[in-house]
Formats: sequence, structure tokens, C-alpha cells
Amino acid sequence: MASSLPGPHPLPPVDFANRSLPILDLEQGWLRIHVAGKSALYWGNNPPRFPPGRWDAPDGSYGVLYVGSDPFAAFIETFGHNTGIRAIQTADLVTRQLSRITTRRPVRLVGVTGPYLAKLGADARLFSADYGIAQQWSRAICQHPSAPDGILYPSRHDETRLCAAFFDHLQNDVSEQSVGTLAEPQNTALLASLLDTYGFGLV
Repeated sequence: MASSLPGPHPLPPVDFANRSLPILDLEQGWLRIHVAGKSALYWGNNPPRFPPGRWDAPDGSYGVLYVGSDPFAAFIETFGHNTGIRAIQTADLVTRQLSRITTRRPVRLVGVTGPYLAKLGADARLFSADYGIAQQWSRAICQHPSAPDGILYPSRHDETRLCAAFFDHLQNDVSEQSVGTLAEPQNTALLASLLDTYGFGLV
């Protein structure tokens, strides 16, 4: 009989609120690719995100802002969702805008990467498998007495790039600055590097 291991990732333990979390204090810039002409600061609840993201509240009780630690993380999280499809419509570059996201203070993020996975009592399935289970972990982390600002995790499509999910209590401490669309001349070199890194083509 074939083994079904490792199976689904476990849910947060019942004593999760009493456990110490691996929290990182990070002071850096972030990036987000989003619909051009709209704010980059979309927390997934006005209007509701559909379908829900990996770290969204399972009951809609809080919002989540997804950001990348660099342009590569932002790019592959946006354009790499359809696994195996490595072509981008040129028109999509005009409708997607790159924005810098800055925070007015260091953010306190629970690490779901590297050695922090074991410290958290989790493994890589948490950021690469079932969304429903990840959402339960998100709620447990958001409600933890240590009050972290969000979750730091590897991109599912490029585990060498880090992303963050900010909880919406951070709303008053974040701001955005547009870098323009990926089709604009000032971003030509960046776009070429992104396409080359991931072997994507324009159609």
C-alpha cells in the first residue's frame, strides 16, 4: 500500500496562545504589484478578497495586506499563480503597478521560514499546501497575546524570496509610493531581469 505521508499540515495546537512565538523585528521597505490606479494598501476586506489568500482570516474578522521583500517576490507572487504557465500578456503589464510599501516603525513578524518553522511547531506545508489550514494558523497567530504584526514566509513559487502578510492593526503605520507599471521605461531593466530570472516570456 502506498504511503500518504506526510498528509495535511496539523492545525495549531490547543495551547498555542501559551507558546512563545519566533518573532522578528524588521525595519525595511516592501513591494507590492497591484491593479494600476488603485491603492496598493488593499487589506482584502473592502471589498472582500476572492478567492481568499493563504493567510486571510478564516472568518473575515481581520484584514491582511500581502507584500514582497523585493521586486522578485512581488513579481512571482503576482504572475506565478498559475503554476507551469510562464507567459505574460503584454497588456497585463500596463494594468499592474509596482508600489513601495513603507512602515513607520519596525514590524514584528512571526517567522514561517528556515529554523523558525521548527520553533513554531510547523513545517513547509504551512506555506505551500492547504489554504484552509494556513488560515487557521493565521488566526491563531493574529490572536496570540504577543500581538505580532503579521507573518514572514517564503514565496511558494520561489522559496528563496520572502513575503509578508501584515495584519490590519498595522493600517495606520503603512504608506505607499508608486514606482509605475512594469511597462514604463524606467522599469525596463527591472522587467528584463524579472523575466529572465523566471524564464517568463511576453505574448
